[in-house]
Amino acid sequence: MSTQLTLPTFRVGKEELSNGCGDVYIFFGLRHNNARMIDAKLILEQPDLVEANNKKRGKEIDLSVAADLLRERSKQIEEVENMRAMANEVASRISKANPDEREKLIKKGTTIKTEVKKLEGQLQGIQKRLDVELHKYPNILQEAVKDGKDESENELIREVGIPTQFTFQPKDHEELATALGILDVERAAKVSGSRFVYLKGDLVLLEFALVQYALSVIVPEGFTPILPPHIVSTKAMAAMGYLDHGGEKEIYHLKNDDAVLIGTSEQAIGPMHMDEILDEKELPLRYIGFSPCYRREAGTYGKDTKGMFRVHQFDKVEMFSFTRPEHSNKEHEKLLALQERLMQGLGLPYRVMRLCSGDTGSSSSMTYDIETWLPSEQRYRETSSTSNTTDFQTRRLNIRYKKDKSGSGTKTEFVHALNGTAFSGRPMIMIMENFQRKDGSIAIPDVLRPWMGKSLIKPKK
Repeated sequence: MSTQLTLPTFRVGKEELSNGCGDVYIFFGLRHNNARMIDAKLILEQPDLVEANNKKRGKEIDLSVAADLLRERSKQIEEVENMRAMANEVASRISKANPDEREKLIKKGTTIKTEVKKLEGQLQGIQKRLDVELHKYPNILQEAVKDGKDESENELIREVGIPTQFTFQPKDHEELATALGILDVERAAKVSGSRFVYLKGDLVLLEFALVQYALSVIVPEGFTPILPPHIVSTKAMAAMGYLDHGGEKEIYHLKNDDAVLIGTSEQAIGPMHMDEILDEKELPLRYIGFSPCYRREAGTYGKDTKGMFRVHQFDKVEMFSFTRPEHSNKEHEKLLALQERLMQGLGLPYRVMRLCSGDTGSSSSMTYDIETWLPSEQRYRETSSTSNTTDFQTRRLNIRYKKDKSGSGTKTEFVHALNGTAFSGRPMIMIMENFQRKDGSIAIPDVLRPWMGKSLIKPKK
């Protein structure tokens, strides 16, 4: 007497996202999420756009490699679906078949199942090769971003305020702060090595006054304060795009764990909604995070070594927004406006720069920098930036929202993600240098005095 075997009924699942790059296929319980950085369909449907973008960014990528893999994957998926349909058809006939025919159907079903597993293995191999290839592609730049090779070709948008002039010989921030006893570089080097500092006394009060000032301005604009984890998994960091294109060189890796230290709070805030579908009514979701930042500053040997301008550890207040795609450019302007509002409140001379193609980070579609006047160098230096990463990060993080299609049901799309610095350690440098006095004291901007409890950082007698 033969043992009766009932084959399971297999169902192909496919979810079409509106941008065409979030197809989810389920193969015998294997879920693969094809959410990568740029929309892969652009490589097939708008190769000229992608090619021009790569050229604008100075990237040499052979599009035919990804295009061939995408077609190969599509063909392989179709084969799996066809085989699965055959398995379903066989399974549906077993219960109605006579004993002899049932045995043949069971054997046929087993053969089909083995073949599908083989095809799935081949599909996974194709997908791995495609993943490697797609990780080479930077985000698509917006039309407003001008061509340029590096920061020397960034576009000046506006200047606000007049560069500070003195009737005496001004000091740099390290000399000022050391004399005031509020910065100790030598002892930090003894304890931790180069590019570390001890902040002391009034400089600590100044930092937290800046934090309180930022919160007082930004929280009322609908931003939720966040104290994020300082350690994130390598999976989360990779999904944010910070381990690609040389970014891994800047990251502190924890060797005993599959984790890294954050270089900015956005790296912990972005993955907060990983693999979630947000309600359209919740958008925009706005956060303001405060955290230490840890950066190896690889490749900057001999650059900005004095004081606290380019250090391995500093604190930062960061804005982060999730928006609907059609609202992200407006949100970008909002972040920039808030940054300028903060700078104008401090009374520091600054300028707004739009980064050219060669200076824009690979995850960004457009970036603005705020550069503040640094008297000791007689030039503007970057103190904050804001970027619209569109769906470049959210594709990999798989963060979507339900979009109401007005009577035709709901559809899911990737949200857009944006980030913008409120304050880091650099504005403290600018305050010290721009508001120094001849006797070595430093005037405190009016907006910070309620939290500082004083109007002047005075030399010790």
